Amino acid sequence: MTPPPPFLTIAEASRLIAAKKLSPLELTRALLERIGTLDPQLNAFITVTERQALAAARRAQASTDRGPLRGIPVGYKDIYQTAGVLTTAHSRLLADNVPSEDAEAVRRLGAAGAVMLGKLATHEFAIGGPAFDLPWPPARNPWDTRRFTGGSSSGSGAAVAAGLVLGALGSDTGGSIRLPAAYCGIAGLKPTPGLVSRRGVIPLAPSLDTAGPMAWTAQDCAILLDALAGHDPADPASVPSPRVGYARAITAPVKGLRVGLLRRFYEHDVPATPEVLRMMNHSVSVLHDLGCRIEEASLSPVQEFNAVGRVIISAEAFALHEPMLTTRLADYSRVFRMRVLGGALIRAADYIAAQRRRTDLIAEAAKLFERFDVLLSVPAADAAPPVSEQRPDEGFARPFLTTVANVAALPSLVVCGGFTAAGLPLGIEIIGPAWGDQTVLRVGHHFEMAAGTRDRRPEL
Repeated sequence: MTPPPPFLTIAEASRLIAAKKLSPLELTRALLERIGTLDPQLNAFITVTERQALAAARRAQASTDRGPLRGIPVGYKDIYQTAGVLTTAHSRLLADNVPSEDAEAVRRLGAAGAVMLGKLATHEFAIGGPAFDLPWPPARNPWDTRRFTGGSSSGSGAAVAAGLVLGALGSDTGGSIRLPAAYCGIAGLKPTPGLVSRRGVIPLAPSLDTAGPMAWTAQDCAILLDALAGHDPADPASVPSPRVGYARAITAPVKGLRVGLLRRFYEHDVPATPEVLRMMNHSVSVLHDLGCRIEEASLSPVQEFNAVGRVIISAEAFALHEPMLTTRLADYSRVFRMRVLGGALIRAADYIAAQRRRTDLIAEAAKLFERFDVLLSVPAADAAPPVSEQRPDEGFARPFLTTVANVAALPSLVVCGGFTAAGLPLGIEIIGPAWGDQTVLRVGHHFEMAAGTRDRRPEL
């Protein structure tokens, strides 16, 4: 067997392992060494589980299973409970929290043969931004370590982009998978709510929380989703759904698909930079050349989706943390306090009004999918900003383009659409109808192959 190259996708590594040209143990050792060398620059990991990883790699090597995740090294955002392994939610309050059981998503990937390399940085309880008053520093962007990773699945985005793991799990309540995917130049899927179990994932706002995969490509996200998706009777939010082979479904051609371009979102509601606009124009051309039928589409303004999302997130996050906020307020980071304490001022009438308006917005989006198979937008109006420019009131001061899919309860995939002149990645966002996860992955997969953005990696 030859040593593994510095960067492999899940699909590539799986083929090499199946052909016995790469051993799971060899791959795991190589990535653990890479983590030891590079992670001091990135702070992507809170806990590296070297002993457990090597044991799991040996089991995978001896296994007769030939599934695509056998021996594939992954990491978990540190809000996923892991049996016997520290799970902190990047918070001082859980600095000694060692669960006795795995989250269901962790269990499913483990059962599929994946190897856990460790627990990845987040923002405190998946809502605080990059904070410097916590026991662990914030993760850094591999494309430029002065830049923000996006949040809150910050370590997941950084670790995948830097080639420290081949895949990761994140969570998305207002954009927390897709913003790191955009800023770190990877693929990230916010699935349809109820498709992936949230059991054992520390909640932020249960009405909007979703759990999903992050990887270098849409194809890799589909491979992970094949193992993750499916009804979990022990999760009240899990919904029975038809069984889909996602990795197989993405190979179908996209010719003839109807793409609705949400141009007003990024030209008017949240005006994008000239570089993002040029990238989007090129992305539209790529999809057109693939045979997609592209027309303008329109939804209520981004600001309206964000107003609904902010009220729901603030109210539910405060409700979850109120007991600890009243007794251990100073143990939370300053950023967390600024983002959550405002929830104390939200009245029941405000919360109910937001939920009612959300129902209207869900119906409006569903109606639009009578005309379109997917919708196209951008997850962010610019490339990753400097970490030093992140505001504690982010999400209130300016709206997130990504929150639309959370409020509308839709699957949404971000893939890399191009790069700035300075070499920073820019993302495109592909939104599908409820339970149309295979379609957004299919469009993302064909776009990546045609656009050629997957050949470029960050240099560390």
